[in-house]
Amino acid sequence: MTNPKIIKCSQKLPREFYTRANVVTIARELLGKLLVVPARDGTRVSGMIVEVEAYRGPLDRAAHSYGGRRTKRTETMYGVGGTTYVFFVYGMYYQFNVVTNARDIPHAILIRAVEPVEGIALMRKRRHRQPDHNLTNGPGKLCLALDIDRRLDRADLLGNRVWLEEGEKIPRSRIMSGPRIGIDYAEEWVDKPWRFWIRDNPFVSKR
Repeated sequence: MTNPKIIKCSQKLPREFYTRANVVTIARELLGKLLVVPARDGTRVSGMIVEVEAYRGPLDRAAHSYGGRRTKRTETMYGVGGTTYVFFVYGMYYQFNVVTNARDIPHAILIRAVEPVEGIALMRKRRHRQPDHNLTNGPGKLCLALDIDRRLDRADLLGNRVWLEEGEKIPRSRIMSGPRIGIDYAEEWVDKPWRFWIRDNPFVSKR
């Protein structure tokens, strides 16, 4: 990987960042934030968030919590903002989400892609020597690279297992938006422009 980013460690984002009412605004503001998932030995492993999708249950037909659905899996979405929601899809991949808003309001943001920043050698090992551009350019890939699985479901983002830091300020001119991916079933919610990504970033998913 050429020209690795130099990012100073900063404080974790406060609870107030996550508990605001507008999940779409929060999703956009997550771009540039640093997702940190320390290795078991305490080594910092992190990536800058470059692509996200907002989900606004219970009205949003694309959300797992649509219609107020509460199951063993989706119950995490009803937690207080600043909680993690990790689920398993296609019998193969984990997906990492940030829960927002107040308790019992099931809003969440899917982290679709990150740009590797720290612990890149460990990411390469976890991804079985995939090319660097392919390490974290998708929601399943980033979970493999950062060692995210169901053990991190319901984790507190103000705790010490996984958290977000300020990272890089992304100007609005570099932020793109469009429809979310893979939600053809969502009827009138299909075209909501609630996917956000950093323009020209090579780690944005290729779909």
